[in-house]
Amino acid sequence: MRWRGWRLGAVAVLAAICVSGSGHPGIIGTASDLGPLPADRYAYTPQDNQRSQRATALLVRQCMEGRGHQGFPLDPRYPTDPIVATAVSTDYGILDLAAARRWGYGWDPATLIAPRPEGRRMTGTEYADFPDCNAEASRRLLRGIDVKRDWLYAMIRAAEVDKAVGRDPRLRAAWDLWSRCMAEQGLPRYPDPVAAYTAWQRGSDGNTRHTQRERATAVADVTCKRRHHTAEIWHAARARQQTVDIARHRDRYAAGLRALRTYRAAVTQVLRELG
Repeated sequence: MRWRGWRLGAVAVLAAICVSGSGHPGIIGTASDLGPLPADRYAYTPQDNQRSQRATALLVRQCMEGRGHQGFPLDPRYPTDPIVATAVSTDYGILDLAAARRWGYGWDPATLIAPRPEGRRMTGTEYADFPDCNAEASRRLLRGIDVKRDWLYAMIRAAEVDKAVGRDPRLRAAWDLWSRCMAEQGLPRYPDPVAAYTAWQRGSDGNTRHTQRERATAVADVTCKRRHHTAEIWHAARARQQTVDIARHRDRYAAGLRALRTYRAAVTQVLRELG
């Protein structure tokens, strides 16, 4: 179910506390358990990304074949594989207790965070034409959109909104309560859950070492969040600030949403024509 609005303050917190994907009231295991936020309707979604990648691949293949590269794959590998460093978290730090026990602030190394391309490797000649075809595909999908002004406006505003969220007195009080809870268990008094998440050494893949101390800290982190409803209060603070920002910049958000809908329509057309 997708909610279109939030009642702020205590009602928002109570609603978030009662949501649970695991079927146990009061247990927040994923960010989605907290419910939607006001800015979500203006945001580029994972489904948008998936559809966009497919449409882009189809347009690139069409362009490449037009340049004489017959049989160009939809999901090609680069001539040399790039090194990709990845760090994964929710907006609220770690929330899954079982994952915290097993992997600390990292994840199962057997899980491929960024799947490798399934197609063959590009030849050097193909690779020389690939950037131009990729740019041509982007121009097709973004046609009619003021990219500098309107494209992904909500994402651009998110950094400023997050700064305001960080100054929210109710959230800062919640972080302080969480921090004291961590200290009571003999752990460092991190200023907030993000500091706890980023404190651990990571490899080139973004994963942590899963040490016993890291895992114990992550378990305490999740336990303290659940005990004091830290994520719920954090989520409500984000909802309040997003509501204020949307009201303050209503015309710009509306223009951003129109741009996103124009983009989605272009993607749909490409998928219908070439997919």
